Amino acid sequence: MNEQTMISTLLVANRGEIARRIFATCRTLGIRTVAVHSDADAGAPFVGEADTAVGMPGSAPADTYLRGDLVIAAALASGADAIHPGYGFLSESGEFARAVEAAGLIWVGPTPDAIDSMGSKTRAKEIMAAAGVPILSVDIDALEDSDFPLLVKASSGGGGRGMRVVTEAGRLAGELDAASAEAAAAFGDGAVFVEPYLPTARHIEVQVLADAHGTGWVLGDRDCSIQRRHQKVVEEAPAPRVSDEVRSTLHAAALAAAKAIGYVGAGTVEFLVRDAHLDSGEAYFLEMNTRLQVEHPVTEAVSGVDLVALQIAVAEGTALDPEPPAAVGGHAIEVRLYAEDPADDWRAQTGTVRTFALDGATTFGAGAAQRNSPAYGIRLDSAIESGSEVGVHYDAMIAKVIAHAPTRTAAARMLRDALRRSRIHGVKTNAAMLRQILADEAFLAGEVHTALLGERLDAWTVAGVDEDAVRRYALAAALAQASTATAQARVLRSVPTAFRNVPSQARTRSFRHGGEVVTASYRAGRAGLEAVGLDDVVVRSAGPDAVVLAHGGVEETYRVAVGADFVDVDGPLGSVSFDTVPRFTDPADDVKEGSLLAPMPAVVVQVAVDEGQSVSKGDVIAVLEAMKMQHTITASADGVVTDVRMSVGAQVASGAVLAVLVTATSDTSEAADAGDPA
Repeated sequence: MNEQTMISTLLVANRGEIARRIFATCRTLGIRTVAVHSDADAGAPFVGEADTAVGMPGSAPADTYLRGDLVIAAALASGADAIHPGYGFLSESGEFARAVEAAGLIWVGPTPDAIDSMGSKTRAKEIMAAAGVPILSVDIDALEDSDFPLLVKASSGGGGRGMRVVTEAGRLAGELDAASAEAAAAFGDGAVFVEPYLPTARHIEVQVLADAHGTGWVLGDRDCSIQRRHQKVVEEAPAPRVSDEVRSTLHAAALAAAKAIGYVGAGTVEFLVRDAHLDSGEAYFLEMNTRLQVEHPVTEAVSGVDLVALQIAVAEGTALDPEPPAAVGGHAIEVRLYAEDPADDWRAQTGTVRTFALDGATTFGAGAAQRNSPAYGIRLDSAIESGSEVGVHYDAMIAKVIAHAPTRTAAARMLRDALRRSRIHGVKTNAAMLRQILADEAFLAGEVHTALLGERLDAWTVAGVDEDAVRRYALAAALAQASTATAQARVLRSVPTAFRNVPSQARTRSFRHGGEVVTASYRAGRAGLEAVGLDDVVVRSAGPDAVVLAHGGVEETYRVAVGADFVDVDGPLGSVSFDTVPRFTDPADDVKEGSLLAPMPAVVVQVAVDEGQSVSKGDVIAVLEAMKMQHTITASADGVVTDVRMSVGAQVASGAVLAVLVTATSDTSEAADAGDPA
């Protein structure tokens, strides 16, 4: 586009934090905003923040956010004159971009031809090889044992979906099928390919921006090597421990890649780099993402620009200055908060977010282009707020937290402390693990690579609050519960908390935390409430919302929220959530021996067995899908499958019985029931 066309109303064809991020810039530019949303997202924060919103029936991405026809119809109905795709979903669909332009709308992104060139990772590699950029390749028809390990990758999309590491030839066919199915579900394209897997290389990417008048900028680089399941967890700018020679090579190759396809807009060229700290380091082209990246905030922080504002300006036909603006400097680190349990095979978490707060953080960083100096501090880009629902249909990332400081060490410390002070309750997150990463000596030294998280997983997933401290948190929970009960009592309100006819008898409350039961005991003494079993703890004060304890002579304040079956506690070491253990259990809560349970709320995408079928250990029983990732349920032993309670397309709750596996060690009467009726 060479003529100037001002955008008045922008529809964001996306959801969650990226939709909110784009809306924030639109507000600074005076652009009206439109949200599209699925049924599951009807009450999400991004919908309420748009000037207008259009619903799309259904909840699955394939029925909503991946339906380009519905998105364009929403734009026309709402009076939008432009569409911004965000990232994911249709952001890298050349077909969708063409349809947007054919509808007379402005597409805030690169040309459809450029998207197509890079949208297929196999085609992108061919273009880069022709341009002289080193690539990773392998001949799948002539594989030898020495070619392994290999990495299976989806040709379209990203975010770690459709990716599998294959260590031996016998597993390749199965992993190709699994990756293809996952890619088809996430991106609508099941095409996959393989390349050599370099587990200890670094993942470094370069931010580029180009206009329609022939000007191209490089806006620095980022390191994204801390990854889980090939999905980024920690990103930072600039990339640490990179030699001047390698950095220059990366920047030049990225700009050459953009020019090779006539790129317009914001994009990222990604590389795998060996020995980045050496002048002799080797860089291999991975892919080009023809869109805004999840990790764009770290580039905005150190460059002082608003990338969304620049995307809009380029789409309107504005010419960039010949040279990019001078960077404001410093170092920025971003962590992705996921609703998942890293210690339990990254199990996705769903439910109501009771509390979500990060005191002192600014939001979304819109208007960064107007800064004349570094804006050091904490930035929060969040998809959720207190009261939000986290469901099974979308990616597990719920927020990004970004620290910008004068140095890398200072940024890591600032970010680690922000996570410690954060208050997140209702769903389990990876926040404790992120704090461990930011304190790790190897990370602080910049000695990172793509396999580091896997190598350090056990160390990085230790409990965020140690066992002794958890007992103090539990005591605070118990005292707040008791104070709440006293305050809410309809009669005898004047009776002191913890009063008993036999003063020496302690009150006891039990909670469940991290799979363990924690018990807290206290009693009313002559001087007030006393802790029982914690000799070095003194109760200074206790109320429904706050408890002050003295531990070793040091006072600690605990903020407490008491619910019907939970207690959330925010203390000096971070946040802890407890589930109240009922004094009496319902026998109906017990499940039959051999029950195969859903590990998380999910949708059943495959039922691989029939009732009465014999299976061997390791056989697939079912495949579930939650937050765009597939999870396979297998037989834990040889046996017979009975009581199948699932069907394809059904949504199951966490802990729901999918089927029962009767094994040789099961009760004989139960095994007899598994056979055909007489």
